[in-house]
Amino acid sequence: MSFNTFGKIFRFTTWGESHGPAIGCVIDGCPPNIPISEKDIQRDMDRRRPGQSKFTTQRKESDKAIILSGVFEGKTTGTPISIIIHNEDKRSRDYETIKNKFRPGHADYTYFKKYGIRDFRGGGRQSARETACRVAAGAVAKVVLKKVIGSKFNVVGAVTQLGLMSCDKTNWKDSEIRKNPFFCPDKKSVKIWEKYLLAVRKSGSSCGAIIELRANGIPAGLGSPIYSKLDSDIAAALMSINAVKGVNVGSGMSSAYLSGEENSDEIRSKSGRIKFKSNNAGGILGGISSGQEIIASFAVKPTSSIINSRETINKAGKNTKISVRGRHDPCVGIRAVPIGEAMLSCVILDHLLLNRAQCG
Repeated sequence: MSFNTFGKIFRFTTWGESHGPAIGCVIDGCPPNIPISEKDIQRDMDRRRPGQSKFTTQRKESDKAIILSGVFEGKTTGTPISIIIHNEDKRSRDYETIKNKFRPGHADYTYFKKYGIRDFRGGGRQSARETACRVAAGAVAKVVLKKVIGSKFNVVGAVTQLGLMSCDKTNWKDSEIRKNPFFCPDKKSVKIWEKYLLAVRKSGSSCGAIIELRANGIPAGLGSPIYSKLDSDIAAALMSINAVKGVNVGSGMSSAYLSGEENSDEIRSKSGRIKFKSNNAGGILGGISSGQEIIASFAVKPTSSIINSRETINKAGKNTKISVRGRHDPCVGIRAVPIGEAMLSCVILDHLLLNRAQCG
């Protein structure tokens, strides 16, 4: 398998399988002399960690990130940072009954057709367990961005739609996101979502979600106008996350419904400071950051592993049916919030370093 590395200057390579002994990542291109500790990484690892509520998988993992290299006396050395995360709660036996079947909507079939291997142990390398490594790399990127940009830098993500249930984004509060198990920014929606998702889980089904990311303090000038646009790299990063089926930047697909006057983000100058009157562009114009808040959202499909019986085929190509039991998220989109934040942070840092290399 190739293409396990993401990024250009700030790069990370992930390794490991869902039910193997461990997973991990190797980060290359991190600037030296950045103060960092395992605690800085663990904060985000704990936000993604499974088994924390009745609304996620009950797999119990501490997801303790252990730094093996690249940090000395509390600071990065500029050499590769290697991080390992041990798998502690593997139950491969849960998959014995479906090991020769393909889950509809899952990558089982295409993975088998490409590699000739059916790793039934939780999906092996194709499992979303790999995203824990991305969160670790993203946590490092956040620390570097805070050091380089300053306290004004901030990346926050939230679930803005859970299945059929949307929230009122005019009620968005960053502080509320940390107080509920859905990463929901609207306090009024939490109880409604609880009832909805419990009903989905009880029915043996699953649902999708939409996650919105907001990054502040990003300087103007990041990105290139042709083949390495900031927004195209953000889209690629978010699309690389398991189960993601669509990405919007700013108004995204909705911009097709706007008039030229409505879509244009008018620009004004006041006391020598540039102000935009709106942000349909999502903080990126012509592939280059404008200095505004960067806004991107992505859609996560419903979990493919569901109890309700579905028609499929087996490895021999024979028709059969499948019902997946075990520990699965009724909505994988919930735990995708810190993953999205991580990927966005990695892209921003990568472009910040690229911009310094070209423009100083």
